[in-house]
Amino acid sequence: MILKFLISMFLYFIFVGFSLSNENYYFEAKKKFNENDMEKSKFLFQKNIVFNPKDSKSYLYLAKIFNIQENEKEEEKNLNTTLILDPKNEEAMYMLIKIKLKKSNYSEVEELKEKFVIICNDLCEKTNEIDNILKNIEPKNDS
Repeated sequence: MILKFLISMFLYFIFVGFSLSNENYYFEAKKKFNENDMEKSKFLFQKNIVFNPKDSKSYLYLAKIFNIQENEKEEEKNLNTTLILDPKNEEAMYMLIKIKLKKSNYSEVEELKEKFVIICNDLCEKTNEIDNILKNIEPKNDS
């Protein structure tokens, strides 16, 4: 009886200790990001995703890192994953709109903008910026 109790307590502490150490990857990664240590930060966010695959914040930060590193393909991939996990993440949606604008994919920009207007709380002023960019795009008339 006592042996069973000791084994169960041992397993509990191992599990709880393991879980708590995994939760710290995000905070350590964010700290490294704020210190501009992008490689260490990227590694820790990726490690956090291994243990917490539905952590949309880690994917968003990876997108930010890939933006800084000018790796648009990986940035877009991580933004899409962020939005799958958290469809109301206005920062991720705005970043994705900027990529689509850069790629001149205006129909997707319009679709994303419609969703963005519905979900925005903190970045609502960005809709005017998007509208202005879209208004300033006029078809070229070569005649």
